[in-house]
Amino acid sequence: MSMDLFEAHRKEHLVSRAPLATRVRPRTLDELVGQEHVVGQGTLLRRAIEADKLSSLILWGPPGTGKTTLARIIANSTKAHFAAVSAVTSGVADLRAAIKEAGDRLGMHGQRTVLFVDEIHRFNRGQQDAILPHVEDGTVILIGATTENPSFEVNSPLLSRSRVVVLRPLTDDQIRTLVVRALGDRERGLGDQNLSITEDALDLLVNFANGDARFALNTLEFAATGTGYGERPEITVDLVREAAQRRAATYDKGGEDHFDTISALHKTLRGSDPDASLYWLARMLERGDDPLYVARRLVRFASEDVGLADPQALTLAMAAQGAVHFLGLPEGALALAELTVYLALAPKSNAVYVAYKGAQADVAETRNDPVPLHLRNAATGLMKAEGYGRGYKYAHDHEGGVVAQQNLPENLTGRRYYQPTARGLEAELQNRLQRIRAVYAAAEESS
Repeated sequence: MSMDLFEAHRKEHLVSRAPLATRVRPRTLDELVGQEHVVGQGTLLRRAIEADKLSSLILWGPPGTGKTTLARIIANSTKAHFAAVSAVTSGVADLRAAIKEAGDRLGMHGQRTVLFVDEIHRFNRGQQDAILPHVEDGTVILIGATTENPSFEVNSPLLSRSRVVVLRPLTDDQIRTLVVRALGDRERGLGDQNLSITEDALDLLVNFANGDARFALNTLEFAATGTGYGERPEITVDLVREAAQRRAATYDKGGEDHFDTISALHKTLRGSDPDASLYWLARMLERGDDPLYVARRLVRFASEDVGLADPQALTLAMAAQGAVHFLGLPEGALALAELTVYLALAPKSNAVYVAYKGAQADVAETRNDPVPLHLRNAATGLMKAEGYGRGYKYAHDHEGGVVAQQNLPENLTGRRYYQPTARGLEAELQNRLQRIRAVYAAAEESS
């Protein structure tokens, strides 16, 4: 057997042994399911691909949305050579070798190279910088794939020379289409096994996939191994459930989805929606987030967004934090759930937060004058002789325990930071503050 025939036979054997998701991968844009918003008929990217006028791209989307598939289709459609490296297993030496081959290919045969870098966010700055000059001079067309926000994970110079293409999770209907297609495909799929799948099993598989085509197809393939034999082997709900074990993971507790979810929890609490707040709490805890991290964020919320409208919120938040620390999960989840509902239903005020930010800004942006002498403690005779504490008015000696005196540095006289709302306890605090400020105003008028 000649080397060419041997290599062709080897590749055919590898393809036949590949996972179902790899075997049935779409080969053309017309076969691609989903992502119509970026490669549908008439879109700018599709026209660029069809005209063979492609620039470097960063494909950003969750797992199983077709990033590798789209990169391969682009290379095939533009007649470019496709070279793939993985940031998980490749280093600078692998990049340099791929780029050198791309340069030789361009110089000798005039063929461009699509350099596909999977998980590009895992490359460090030095590795990403190694690609940059070769993207600039046209040696390679870079297609990077990432599940993480490229704004944070891809170097700015590389990002500025690439177009970011956002891929969306597939819809349930699109996942269903792919599963049915794979069951009937005799060339690359499972069609030669004459399998059937019950409607309930198909619904469950689609639901478990969470928009991840790879998960759906690989779960289908595994479930198919348990059907046994017969005229028309059937994939059932039990087989799908056993094959899947769990829902497709869309949550990375160290990635952007983690921060998006804590943001959703914080904002739904602020919006006084206990149901949505409980959902986002459960999503974080059930996907493996540190419960003490969640507790810390809820303590922060109690101070920042409830504040003095309900001071009990901070007390309950610290109690929940202690319960989680003492119990751990799963028991501690109920303490966080109780706190979450309380915070959602509590009256909201960010008055203390705004007040502190104002004071913080003045510390940073204005001259820090000395503490007024009457507010200083005369701990020694020398300090007393220098006037420390002189003229201080003891509040308990005055009516209502309130006395007017200048308590800010001279350059900030009259500055006001705390402006309570009319919500919850702050309505009462607002009335009290008005009475206090009236005492100060009267003293100022009489002076």
